Amino acid sequence: MTYRAPIKDMMFAITELADLDAVARMPGFEDAGRDTAQAVLEECARLNEEVVAPLNWTGDREPSALRDGQVHTTHGFRHAFRQFAEGGWQGLQHPVEFGGQGLPKTIAAACMEMLNSANLSFALCPLLTDGAIEALLTAGSAEQQRLYLPRLIDGTWTGTMNLTEPQAGSDLAAVRTRAEPQPDGTYRIFGTKIYITYGDHDMAENIVHLVLARVTGAPEGVKGISLFIVPKVLVNADGSLGARNDVQCVSLEHKLGIKASPTAVLQYGDHGGAVGTLVGQENRGLEYMFIMMNAARYAVGMQGVALAERAYQKAVAYARERVQSRPVDGSAAKAVAIVHHPDVKRMLMTMRALTEGCRAMAVVGAAAHDASHAHPDAEARRQNQAVYEFLVPLIKGFSTEMSHEVTSLGVQVHGGMGFIEETGAAQYYRDAKILTIYEGTTAIQANDLVGRKTMRDGGATARAIAARIAETEADLGRRGSAAARAMQARLTAAREAFEQVVTFVCEHGKSNPNAVFAGSVPYLMLAGNLMAGWQMARALLVAEQQLADGVESEFMKAKIATARFYADHILSRVPGLRDSIVAGSEAVTSMAVEAF
Repeated sequence: MTYRAPIKDMMFAITELADLDAVARMPGFEDAGRDTAQAVLEECARLNEEVVAPLNWTGDREPSALRDGQVHTTHGFRHAFRQFAEGGWQGLQHPVEFGGQGLPKTIAAACMEMLNSANLSFALCPLLTDGAIEALLTAGSAEQQRLYLPRLIDGTWTGTMNLTEPQAGSDLAAVRTRAEPQPDGTYRIFGTKIYITYGDHDMAENIVHLVLARVTGAPEGVKGISLFIVPKVLVNADGSLGARNDVQCVSLEHKLGIKASPTAVLQYGDHGGAVGTLVGQENRGLEYMFIMMNAARYAVGMQGVALAERAYQKAVAYARERVQSRPVDGSAAKAVAIVHHPDVKRMLMTMRALTEGCRAMAVVGAAAHDASHAHPDAEARRQNQAVYEFLVPLIKGFSTEMSHEVTSLGVQVHGGMGFIEETGAAQYYRDAKILTIYEGTTAIQANDLVGRKTMRDGGATARAIAARIAETEADLGRRGSAAARAMQARLTAAREAFEQVVTFVCEHGKSNPNAVFAGSVPYLMLAGNLMAGWQMARALLVAEQQLADGVESEFMKAKIATARFYADHILSRVPGLRDSIVAGSEAVTSMAVEAF
């Protein structure tokens, strides 16, 4: 079954929910209107459907391999990456001054989804390069930007993020990689980094590693970490390539999924020290790396949407073809395609509703990001930045947990055939598992949501968003249809539960942190569910109005039905989560450690 980009639903989310027209009125985005978005999405779909997607199955069967000190990617990846780079896709949302196209994230997010739906393993290379570009745009010197950004943006070079070490895991305070200052202003880097996505490969001329390390004599803990550019091949002052740097890929991980993506163990400094240059100031590396991490966390959330979409398409295709059992209502005397059976419909609707809800949440988040940078009013920029930062752990955490649920349902729709690798359904399930782990586990996203995004401002941003949701509830009440009334009731209950949890977090976060953090992941799941459900409610309102205006009846009817399903079957989970958070902490914390 081939992948087909859901351009119509993407355009609906971009134009009707993210308000692309408003984005296109902001300085710098004047040419990024609906016609541009449609054209870009159609061209992106063509590349991904025809070139990238056919390599997905191949990559799972024939993963990247380390031979004679060189990583060789899956056959076909190099050619596909050349087409990706030559089409300008790496630079889609990056500044024109460095060779990018300068399009808003609102449009780029849809293209990001397509690439990841087509081939998650392939898409990881551009994802990490995007993060490196963002970090250098924010913290790199003018010289570093001149040397590295044009080649990263045009795909001649790719980028990586080097945080994790064997003894450190997610605890970056334990980073031991060291950086020794040299008389010429460079540093010699020594240490081991693990789980480095595309840490070595054969698709680009050079790989630009952004490496966290501790300068000799720096303070202990995270306050003593600095960020360095350590290219695989040294770069001369004129931008030409020089000698091979002292960094080697010593092994590749053997993984449950994303097998075509080379996840490398990199060794720095075995032959005198790898040459690195400092990014920004010493001891501020974690601050700069968070720029990469935030960009990557949003992108991983889009990966969750992308895999869910791919699994949904495959499940629908199978359900239409697989004939088994007569209908329970006796409407046919012979066996029918399983898509007619109520429980299969329930599974497919769950997959569809979750995917559309998370897509809408992510695209609305992208629009907030665009406004936080480009809106002419400073207060509007501040408010949009707060909304975007609040949404990032939800986009990453909820959307990836969602993708695991959806890809599991995809296997279930296939029945026994889903457990057989040859059908392909299992690959999506295996690939999806990493999304809840890398770039910060779901618990790390939840801790961020509790600490930085809720407690830090006393719940102000959360309550401001809740007030906007209440406005949507009022709009639903004025609409008056059965679907609108059902959505209003579920959305109101979910929003009230959210507000109660925000109050609980803010009141007890300092006095009883164990009680709050015992429910941190349920809080993230509650908030993500609500935000996606809110967008589905907004979609319902748009669809009902367009139906009344005589626009695209079948698409809009399906949008209403999907929103109604989300309300009754997914938003309805929220009050139960609320109860487990505010009243369930003792059940988590009371068991003695020795009893496990």
